[in-house]
Order: sequence, then structure tokens, then C-alpha cells
Amino acid sequence: MVRAGTMRRHALLAMGTALTTATPCLAQATDPDARAAAIERQMTDAERVTLTHGIMAIPFGDTKVPTGVLLGAGRVEGIPRLGVPALTETDASLGVAYIGGLRGDGATALPSGLAMGATWDPALLRRGGATIAGEAQAKGFNVLLGGGINLVRDPRGGRNFEYLGEDPLHSGLLGGAAVAGIQSRHVLATVKHFAINAVETGRQFHNAIIGDAALRMSDLLAFEIAIERGNPGSVMCAYNRVNGASACGNDALLNGVLKRDWGYKGFVMSDWGAVHGLDFALKGLDQQSGAQLDARLYFGNELSAAARRDPRYATRLTEMNRRILRAMFAVGVDAHPPVVAPIDFAANARVAQDVAEQGIVLLRNRGVLPLAAKAQRIAVIGGYADSGVLSGGGSSQVQGVGGPAVAIPTIGGPFAALLAQSYQRSSPLAAIKARAPKAEVVFRNGRYIADAVIAAKQADVAIVFATQWMTEGLDAPDLSLPEGQDALIAAVAQANPNTIVVLETGSQVLMPWLDRTAAVIEAWYPGARGGEAIAAILFGDVNPSGRLPVTFPASVDQLPRPKLPGSETLEPDFMGKGTPGQTLDIDYDVEGADVGYRWFARRQAAPLFPFGFGLSYTSFAHGPLTIVPGPTPVARFTVTNTGKREGAEVGQVYLTGTPAGATTRLVGFSKVQLKPGERRVLEIPIEPRVVATWQDGKWTMAAGTYTFATGHSATDLDTTTRVALPARRW
Repeated sequence: MVRAGTMRRHALLAMGTALTTATPCLAQATDPDARAAAIERQMTDAERVTLTHGIMAIPFGDTKVPTGVLLGAGRVEGIPRLGVPALTETDASLGVAYIGGLRGDGATALPSGLAMGATWDPALLRRGGATIAGEAQAKGFNVLLGGGINLVRDPRGGRNFEYLGEDPLHSGLLGGAAVAGIQSRHVLATVKHFAINAVETGRQFHNAIIGDAALRMSDLLAFEIAIERGNPGSVMCAYNRVNGASACGNDALLNGVLKRDWGYKGFVMSDWGAVHGLDFALKGLDQQSGAQLDARLYFGNELSAAARRDPRYATRLTEMNRRILRAMFAVGVDAHPPVVAPIDFAANARVAQDVAEQGIVLLRNRGVLPLAAKAQRIAVIGGYADSGVLSGGGSSQVQGVGGPAVAIPTIGGPFAALLAQSYQRSSPLAAIKARAPKAEVVFRNGRYIADAVIAAKQADVAIVFATQWMTEGLDAPDLSLPEGQDALIAAVAQANPNTIVVLETGSQVLMPWLDRTAAVIEAWYPGARGGEAIAAILFGDVNPSGRLPVTFPASVDQLPRPKLPGSETLEPDFMGKGTPGQTLDIDYDVEGADVGYRWFARRQAAPLFPFGFGLSYTSFAHGPLTIVPGPTPVARFTVTNTGKREGAEVGQVYLTGTPAGATTRLVGFSKVQLKPGERRVLEIPIEPRVVATWQDGKWTMAAGTYTFATGHSATDLDTTTRVALPARRW
């Protein structure tokens, strides 16, 4: 018979309760590692596989979600006896996912990942992460399955809109900030999809081929920085293969890089339906997510039986549980459980609008913007601008209260709701009318070019809203605007020289009509208050400060792979599982670590718009650059607002030369708000790993002269300096 005192001590240990006069044992239990070890030791054999798998908590096929379970991306049962709560999981980086309205509620949609990347503002992304985590808690969730860290390697990638950009430092710093914001609300965050999940074609079987050095210096560096900055509770592995092995059963990535080299203490969860064998446990996977999407449940009774007969599995099972528990305790999931409560949607929408306003990029302006009061006749054309703003499809789709303003079916079957082309309830047309109440504002849907041209000819200004819908599971076949929108823009621009194009795109697009237009703004998928944010930029209430997080190519011929691998042989398939043994090799060694603007610099190719580019309604000048050497060198230079109105500049610092030759690499950045005539000294830490190269398992810097430059973009570099740096290896 167990004594009451022993039971009480076990309960206190399980809940992490500290007494006023704590004994050394209880004090130690407040440490997440010690608590995790203590609770794991108390588990029964049956309990040891409770945390190692979960369900997709959505009705799907023959799957029945247990009564009382909160509908969402997933659920992992807890162990109430030991004070371990269940993990209630929701997608994703952009807000609490709508899941086709199955819960009958809505949430605040942050702008897309590329819109967040275009802000170049880690503090704002931290604020955004905290906002959506607060909503997740108020709905009963304690896990947000974000954020997306993968680099944009191909502009046709279906999930590009979820990611932050093409540069590892930029994505790592911004992604880490978003994760830190999420976990500041005691909601466990992930970083995903580990690793090199760049396209969706054949997503369950395509094989990313890339050398170790190139991978370490690109996609893995983005994850490494994000993990250091955000300390996420979990890393979600990807569907695809990496150098032959499935990402979720990839010993080199999970055990080698993540856990051994980086010392990561959290746990690795699978993507939903990405587990193909029990041995994935030995190769570093800690949790099988959405298990009903796999061929069978590997991490349940099968794992338990393996642990009884094989010491390797027994050791791993202990580690798996301790990692999961440690992450829960470190984030405070147990001590700060979700409490369903009212949500201040108005306040949260203001955060979403701030992100959208700072992420909108002004690409072209022939003096027509900001719109003046003299524009008395405004034609608004296309893009469902009378109803709302576009959102990306798939698991990350978020919709507000009342659901989408417009939902256009794209496929049938069980994923139809996830893959509807949906528009959030923030009408740009209504926002423009509210901002210009005395103007005559007309709308044409753009279905007929002739009708749009008539409206444009009769207007002082024509604003064409052009959309490019992208989704998880499907890549874009090319870089054109679909449904004849390129022809629509060209015709309207010919009819009215004051034509403004507002792009709502999931990634980069071509612009064959660019030279005919007066202005172009890239609004991405601008979220819950996107219409209001677009109007604020158009009328100059907000000075645009977004800078491109990706390079816009002038043609597909400039890409490392002009033809999208698999596009000519594979049918579009949302799940992309293929047939047993099927593979699609994608050679990323073509560009290696030179992703995006680095590839363009290497090829000496001129893009349509470069990484880091963005116009303003004011102007900025950079002063002389100095580099303060040290383990983390510091770039110091002045930024001056030389224009007539307040605005924000992104001070960008690039490495342009090493002892080995010329290069172009972003090594640091800082966003600063300045009044007219104001000057500020920026001191920007330079990330040493971006200056170094990966050689023989170490970061290596050769002794010699390095050249740095400030820039307004990756191709518009101004003040430069050279500095001698010593050899380093770490």
C-alpha cells in the first residue's frame, strides 16, 4: 500500500510545485530537464507511448474524432495521473487555422509569411506571434504549428507564402522572433519543415539532393538561427526526402545535425502522414503526428513492444518522452493551461494591419502615389476587391468570424474546404471609398477586358487588383498571373496612363506590363485588415517601408531550374504520396548555398526586382561604413532621412568580398524610423557564420581582407569598407 505522503510528493513533483521551504529535490524539480526525467521515471509501460503519437483531430475518411476533443490539426493525449496535459494543436504561423469552418469560429489572420518577411522587423513579428498565440490559448489550444523557416528556392513553390524569404539570416532572425512571441504566451511553437521543403510537387517522395556544406550554409543555417533565437519546443520534420532519406527518418539531419551538433533539447514531431516505419524512432523522430494519415500507428503498441525486446528502442523511448516533457515544461504549457475566453478581435486586427502596412512593398511609382485629393474619379478593377483580400490555401488558411467573403472551389474530395480559393473579409474597395468619400469610385470585376477599359478611360486613376492564389500541396505551373490578368493590366494601362497595380500574390510573378504602369505595389496576402492597409499605403496615410524578402526574376530562364522538376510528368496531387518506391530527384547543388539573390549575383544576372528592394515616399542616405572587428563584428554607419516626410529605412549590410573572391551575402540589417532630416547611427552585429564557410565539419574563416557594403538592396550597394579579419574555426 502506497503511503499518503509518498503520493503527495509525487503529485507535487509532477506539477512542478515549489514549496516555500523547498528541499533540494523539489527545487531541482523546477528545472524542465529534471522535471521531465522525474516524471518519465514514474510512467507505466502503457503511458510511455502516450506522448509519442497523436491524431489529426479533424473528421477525415473513416476517422472519428473522440467526443469532447477540440477540432484542430492534432491532439496528443496527456497523462492526468502525472499532471501531464494533453497537447491540443492548431495550424499555423499565420493564425488559428479555419479548417473549413468545422469549429464554427474565426480567428485573426496575420498577413502571409512573405508579407511578414517584407517587414524586416523582428520586434513586429514577435508581437504578431504573441497575438496569434493569445488567440490560440483563448480557443483552447496549447500548440501552434508555426513558424515556417524554409527558404524560398523556387518562386513556383506552393507553400512559399508561408515562408519568410530566400536568405538564411533574414529568415532565421525573423522566424526566431515569431517563435519567441508565440512561446511568450506559454503556447508551444514549432519550426518547420525540417528541411529543404522547397516545392510541393511529389512532396512525399521527391528527393532533395544537396551537399553538406551548401545545406549548412543555407536552409540549415536559417533553422539554426531561428532555433537559437526562438528556442522552439518542437521541430517539425518535412515530407520530402533529403539526400535519399525521408526527412522524418533522416539520421544525419535529426540525430546528427539537430540533436548532436546543435544540442537541441526539444522534440521532433512529424508532419502529418510523413512517418513510414518504426525505425524512424531510432533515426531521431520523437512523435508521430496525425497518425491516421500514415500506413499504421508505429509509435504506439509497436514501439512499446520494440522497447521491451530491444535496448536501443528502450533507450530511445525514454529520450522521446523526456524531450516532449521537457519542451512542455520549458514553455509552461502545464503551468499556464489554455482558458477559453473572449477575444479582442479589434485589437488583434490592428496588429495584423500593422504587419500588412509594414510588409507592403512599393515597387514602382511614377509620381502617382500617394493618391492626391484631386483624384475624383477612381476605377477599381478586378481581384474581388469589392469583397476581400486573397489568402493562401491549405492547412495554414485562416478566416475571420463569419468565414470567407468569397470561396471558390478548386478541387473536390475531402480536402476541398482546405483548398478553396478564399478571400478574407477586408474589402479594398470599401477602404478606398472610406478614405476618399468625395470621390466617385466605380468597380469592375475584370471578367471582360472591354468593360474594364471603358471604366479606366473615364477615371482619373485606375487601380487594378491582381491575384495569384497559391496553396499547400500544389505548385504554380509558371510565373504568370492566372486567368488572363496580365492581358487585363496591359489593356487598362494602355487606356489610362495613371494605372496602379496592386498585387496579392503568394510568391514572385513576372510583370510583362510593368513599363506601361504608373505604380505597382506588392501587397502579398495582407490578412485580416488587408484592405485597410492597402488603402493606407495608396493614400499616403502610411509611408511604405516594406522591402522584398525574395528576388523577382525577369524570366524563368534565370532560375536554377527553368522547368519545375516533375511538372511535365506528375499529375497535381495534394497529398503527393506517389507509388511505392517512386522518387523525384531535385538537384539543389546547382545553386547550393547561393539561393535567390546570391544566385543572381553569381550569374551576374539582372533581376526584375532585387532582394531588399522597396521604394518610399521619402528618401534616405547612408553614411560611411566602419567595421568593428571581434568575435561578432559590428557594422556602424549613419542613416539620414533626406526627404520631406517621416519614413522607415532598412539598413542592409552585405559581404561583397572575401580572401577567396567576390560574393554577395546579407550579414546584418536593422529597420529604423526617421523624421525628415533626422540622422541615426546604426550598429548592426554581423553574423559570423554568414561571413564564414562550412568546411570539414566546422565554420571556417580564412585570415585576410573582407569587403562589406551598405545597401538599399542586394544590387544597390553604396558605402563600402575593407577590413582585415583573423582566421577562425569553430
